[in-house]
Amino acid sequence: MSRFTSTQIQMKPEPETRSQPEPLGDMSAKEFRIHGHQVVDWIADYLAHPERYPVLSQNQPGDLKNALPIQAPERGEAMEAMLAELDRFIVPGVTHWNHPGFFAYFAISGSGPGILGEMLSAAFNVNAMLWRTSPSATELEEVTLEWLRQLIGLPDTFEGVIYDTASISSLCAIAAAREAAGLDVRERGLSATGARLRMYASEHVHSSVDKSAITLGIGQDGLRKIASDAEYRMNATELQRAISEDRANGWTPFCVVATTGTTSTTSIDPVPTIADICESEHLWLHVDAAYGGSAAILPEMRWVLEGCERADSLVINPHKGLFVPVDLSVLYCRKLGILRAAFSLVPEYLRTGESDEVKNFMDYGPQLGRRFRALKFWFVMRYFGAEGLRTRIRNQLELAREFADWVDQSDDFERLAPVPFSLVCFRAHPRNVSTEAALDELNEQIMNEVNRRGKVYLSHTKLSGKLTLRLAIGNIRTTRDYVRLAWNELNEALSYATRV
Repeated sequence: MSRFTSTQIQMKPEPETRSQPEPLGDMSAKEFRIHGHQVVDWIADYLAHPERYPVLSQNQPGDLKNALPIQAPERGEAMEAMLAELDRFIVPGVTHWNHPGFFAYFAISGSGPGILGEMLSAAFNVNAMLWRTSPSATELEEVTLEWLRQLIGLPDTFEGVIYDTASISSLCAIAAAREAAGLDVRERGLSATGARLRMYASEHVHSSVDKSAITLGIGQDGLRKIASDAEYRMNATELQRAISEDRANGWTPFCVVATTGTTSTTSIDPVPTIADICESEHLWLHVDAAYGGSAAILPEMRWVLEGCERADSLVINPHKGLFVPVDLSVLYCRKLGILRAAFSLVPEYLRTGESDEVKNFMDYGPQLGRRFRALKFWFVMRYFGAEGLRTRIRNQLELAREFADWVDQSDDFERLAPVPFSLVCFRAHPRNVSTEAALDELNEQIMNEVNRRGKVYLSHTKLSGKLTLRLAIGNIRTTRDYVRLAWNELNEALSYATRV
């Protein structure tokens, strides 16, 4: 059990709400209203007082499983018991991504309006596979994605589709690229074509691109990683050389994945130059802007998508940068018909009379079931407005630059990568520690000590073989005080590590 106390749901329902569920039918409207109010009150208190929790769960493996029964209950139980056990058993095992001290990964901020939109989406419980199965879900998806397209400055030749995560968005984009290669893989299968497909990405590309290669039959051998420069950006000269070399050796190049905001360092690949290469070589260009794309809603950050107007597809994750609860990823495609050709399959029971007039989003990916994700995005954009979103993102960029300044001015820490967005890569490097092995050990010890204390949560990567600490600012609730707290915790952990 956690040593930290948690928000307690105050149970003061009328006696009759404590009855067992009825043998048939749903929870009554009266009971739902009572418990719904309790849950909303709990959520409001949870988001208002995050300091009562350790950001990183202090549970040990098996704590929750060992605390719960090994069999499902035979009879229904009262909501009071379930809500009480939420506090007692579930909360201690949660790592709190909504905590303002969460700096470990690109933050997934579940903002208030987004949470309310998610609740309504669950209440409607529609499947947005066809326009007919919920016209509002389909058309709101089109509207919100058109709003976002305008905000980030993509031309109107791009159309969007909502998926769950960038992993699936990139998978679908690469499937479209494979379709565009004209090998009839959809009908004949990759093995029947005899082609050895090759795609390209930076050595710092997200691991989901590797998984896409595995899933689509291209294989890890079919994904060639291109070396990066001193700022961890894809080397375009090396890309051109690799394509020419592969063609000479019997490969069939078909796709390049460029990244705007790599996971380890948020570096930005030289998309304009890569676009030139893709055009001359007739290759599909997919841009992974899952993290970095959100910043383009700021006029002064529009440059991060320079060249992306020439891409064939681009992914951006509103659940990373625009305060939408996970999960919501957007794939923009300049050739949406090719994406449709890669996936559309309509059995008789899904044919409808209006299919020529509307989008049936089931045609643009492998999944048939689709949640009403656009509703929470609509709530977020309506509540904050474009200017409200810009103000919050701008503040995060400023906080990251301030933290980077503290690192640069310190005698005990050093920065290891540029800071184009709100991620800072750094490490402790006191003067009395010189070997790389000792520095790696020291920084791992510092990170573990900071995370053990529970006030903030950091993660790491490796850059040029060096263990590197990452501080990612992205939570909507993170203030300068929490960034300062993180800096103080790091310095205290360094002092502790060098003292013991």
